[in-house]
Amino acid sequence: MSEGASPALGIVAGGGDLPLAIAESAREAGREVFVLALLGSADEWVASYPHEWASLGEVGKAVKALRGHHCGEVLLAGKLARPKFSEIKLDAKGVLAAPRVIAAARHGDDALLRSVVDIFEREGFQVVGATEASPGLLAPSGQMGHIAPSQESGRDVAAAFKVVRAMGALDIGQAAVVCEGLVLAVEAAEGTDAMVARIAALPEHLRGTPVKRRGVLVKAPKPIQDRKTDLPVVGVQTVTNAAAVGLAGIAVEARGALILRKAAVIAEADRLGLFLLGVAP
Repeated sequence: MSEGASPALGIVAGGGDLPLAIAESAREAGREVFVLALLGSADEWVASYPHEWASLGEVGKAVKALRGHHCGEVLLAGKLARPKFSEIKLDAKGVLAAPRVIAAARHGDDALLRSVVDIFEREGFQVVGATEASPGLLAPSGQMGHIAPSQESGRDVAAAFKVVRAMGALDIGQAAVVCEGLVLAVEAAEGTDAMVARIAALPEHLRGTPVKRRGVLVKAPKPIQDRKTDLPVVGVQTVTNAAAVGLAGIAVEARGALILRKAAVIAEADRLGLFLLGVAP
């Protein structure tokens, strides 16, 4: 790092498109980026950035790598399968941290993520969220794109938000699908894409079709979660999947969800005839 330059952003990267979107956004803003890629989770795009690979249990290796690349801020992003702790390779720092992490994992995903954040903060790093590192990814308030929701869809959006808030308070998931007041699906450990795919197996009188679109997908953060670690995400694939099962649109909490490649997401929603909406909490 050159004298006077800003400290690098260290991205602890799991799988999916979110870590890449954050890295691209930070690099476009002129910031140095270092990626700590998690073995078994991170994708090959990390080769385009200064990076090192580490397992979940190699805490000492992770800390040394982040310090060696002058990372003043650290961000956790991406999909991470719940680990089998008996199979994780542990270094010395990992052995010390393991009891806290295992205990937290028994209390749900949010507690597990908070324990990981605590490890990095104890080592002197400032842990930030995607909202701080890449504010341009935040969903705006109001209608995005050319398609507006119908009155029926508006009622479904309101109902789905109630469902998601109730689920979030129990640390279950961040998304639900409602069609004409009927809850068609809720998200748990399988993730949004798998949840949406299940709708295709329902009878057509309960759901929409690509010819007659009905129902909405709503995503919002859990009320109990640390927003540094796990905001809901919408990408082009989310729109494509929602369209394939006949949904009329997607709504997210404004400034409480991330939209990856926003222009492409809006263009795909317009092309497929779905509305895309940011709703103030």
